[in-house]
Order: sequence, then C-alpha cells, then structure tokens
Amino acid sequence: MSMFEPRDRTRRITVPTRLEDVESFGPEDDAAHAGVPGDGAQRIWHEARRLYQTGLYPALSLCVRRRGATIIRRAIGHTSGNEPGVPIDSIRQPVHYDTPFCLFSASKALTATVIHELDERGLIRMDDPIAEFIPEFGANGKKWVTVRHVLTHRAGIPNVAGTGDDVALLDKPEQIVDLLCRATPVSRPGRRLSYHAITGGFVLGEVVRRVTGQDIRSYFHERFAVPMGIPGLGYGVDPARINEVAVNATTGPEVPLLLRPIVQRALGIPFEEATRVSNLPIFLTSIVPAGNVVGNAWETARFFEMLEQEGELDGHQILQPRTVRRATVESAYLEVDFTLGVPIRYGLGYMLGGERLSLFGRRTRHAFGHLGFMNVFAWADPDRDTSVALLTSGKPFLTPHMLQINRLLETIGDVCRLDW
Repeated sequence: MSMFEPRDRTRRITVPTRLEDVESFGPEDDAAHAGVPGDGAQRIWHEARRLYQTGLYPALSLCVRRRGATIIRRAIGHTSGNEPGVPIDSIRQPVHYDTPFCLFSASKALTATVIHELDERGLIRMDDPIAEFIPEFGANGKKWVTVRHVLTHRAGIPNVAGTGDDVALLDKPEQIVDLLCRATPVSRPGRRLSYHAITGGFVLGEVVRRVTGQDIRSYFHERFAVPMGIPGLGYGVDPARINEVAVNATTGPEVPLLLRPIVQRALGIPFEEATRVSNLPIFLTSIVPAGNVVGNAWETARFFEMLEQEGELDGHQILQPRTVRRATVESAYLEVDFTLGVPIRYGLGYMLGGERLSLFGRRTRHAFGHLGFMNVFAWADPDRDTSVALLTSGKPFLTPHMLQINRLLETIGDVCRLDW
C-alpha cells in the first residue's frame, strides 16, 4: 500500500498506544473547591479518553467548570497530521489544552446572546420585524418575519441557494445579505420549526451591523470577549492564527445513501464538503455568525458560565438576570424539526436539555447551550452550577460512538450533581 493511500478505509485515526504521549493538562482547581468528589476529574477524563480511543477524533478538548472552579481543562490527540488518509510520515502536531477549535453551530448561542443584549439595551425588540432594520428584507413575503422567528428557526428560510454552497461569497457578506433579502419563504413565518443552519446567522449579523454600525465580530469582542477576559473567543481568526486551529476531519463510515438528502438539507452542502470547507482560510477568517466562532474549551466554558450565573462573571455584569431568563425560556417542547427530522427543545437561540431525551445528558431540564457539527457540545446547567465545553475535530456521522459520548455526558452530570 502506498503511503498516500488511506491507512483505514473506515476513516479512523491512529490511536497511540500510550495516551499519555498525546495528552495536555492545563491549570485545574482542587475538586473540593468545586464541591465534587475527589476522584471526579479522573472519572470524567477516563470517559473522555475512551471517546478518543474510538479513533474518530484526531483531537478533543474538554473544560468543565463548577462554582467558579475549573475541574477539567485538558486535551488529547493531534491538531493536525493524524487525520484519516493523510500520509503516514506526516508531521503530527500535538494538541494543547488551549488549542482553538471551530465551534460550528454552537456559534449560534453566542450570536443569540448578542441579540439578547441588543434587546436589553432597547436597540431592538424580539418581536420587531427584521425589515425594520433591513428594509429590503421584507420582499417576497418576509415583511412580518421577526427577530424571534429567526432565533427560533421559524423564519421560513432554512436554506437559501448561495448562502451555504458558494464558498467564494464568504468574503462578500453584502451579496449573501442580498440573496437572503430576495429569498421567498418556504413556509409561513412563525409556523414551522425548521433548523436554519447558516441563513439565520447572516440575517442576525446584518441586524447587528445596521443597529450598532459594527460587524458582529468587533461588537462581540468589545462587549463580551474583552470584559469577560476571553479575547481569543470570536468569529473566525486572524489570518496569522489559521495554523493554530485544530484541523477538522470526516471520520467513520459514510453517511447512508437514504439519509444524505436529509443531511444536505440540514447543512446546505454535503456532509464531507462541510468538513472540507471548515478548514479553508476563507471560512476561518470570515464572519459566519451561525457557524465559525473559534476558541478554546476554557474560553467557551467561561462564556457559558456567564450565562449560567445569570449574566455575571467575576464581578462584571455582562447581561441582566432577566435577559438570561428570557433568552432560555422554552419556545419549542420536543417539537419535530422539519429540517433535522427529530424533536428538539429550543429556547430563543439555544437548544435546551431535558429529563430523559437531552443533548446534555439525562436530568438536565434547565440546561441550555448548543450542539456543533458534529460532536461539539457547549452548555450551562444551572441545576448543577456547571458549564461545559467539549470541542472535537473529528466529524463522524451516527455510529456506536454516540454511546460513549453519552457515557461522558452522563459522567459529567453525575460528578457535578448538587447532592454531594
């Protein structure tokens, strides 16, 4: 076999025999300060290691924070050089606990937070029509599409040709906005829950620009990232930092033929193409409000910690408690999403947890956050006084590895329960 052929036709990485050689540990606090068992961190990391050993993740990074303390701040794997199909003699770059990853759709939670802050300041209202801020958006039946409709995936424009499949448009935001303004809704605004993978983010980003005079990247940096002490978290990265970002790789079996239309409808482009595009410089340096926030796990967990603490972080009141409560109110109770084809609980821009069926483990009814393509998880759980960021560079479709992800999420929930 040529060294340029895939080493594993099931698209898995080479898992080192000694995991210690590819682990990176950051500063962590004593478990007692966080009110968790002394072996809590070890239990969580044991399950994270087992997830890595599935061979589906070139790199993963995990941060768990509770009561202002860091329980876990670790990473395992390689940022590049160990993706399926790369030459065997490629240079492998070890991951660091502060390696930045793309958050993909978890970016939607940050964009939603910006929108709620504008509402708190009185610059917009949730039920204002988008056309009040972008007059041309009202064309072709979208006159009454509101900010709330976009946040809750009910604007009727889940996919618009050109906004997801034409990579060249990423550095031409005005053309993307024009496409969205000329689009005709596929359903009556407000009626049908249908996941807006990319389109809604561009609409909300343009609202931010029209209202504040700043693009959402600079606005988020100024109003959130800097005051919160997480300046590395933001929309895309500086061109000089592209090589720092973990390289994404499609792993595992191919998407089944019958499911490919559903997956492409959800993403706007084929599954493998989404992974390829995510590594392109034009994607990593542009502003894609629904899909290209970049940051490390600690920064991401800190952001969600602010939301879990009702808008306060280290003495800084970033948002008012009422704003956070309104943002996370339930807007869809396990309603079937017509794009994804599965039932999901939604708040106003966030995915919500649940007692039994939940993205964040069982008994997480008051948890909120967002999933990112495919296995990026970021959430806050007020019932456990916890915020979590699990960032991964492997992009597998549905395989038995989901059982191990569930074990990891369940372990985090168990270690951080409040009745210790």
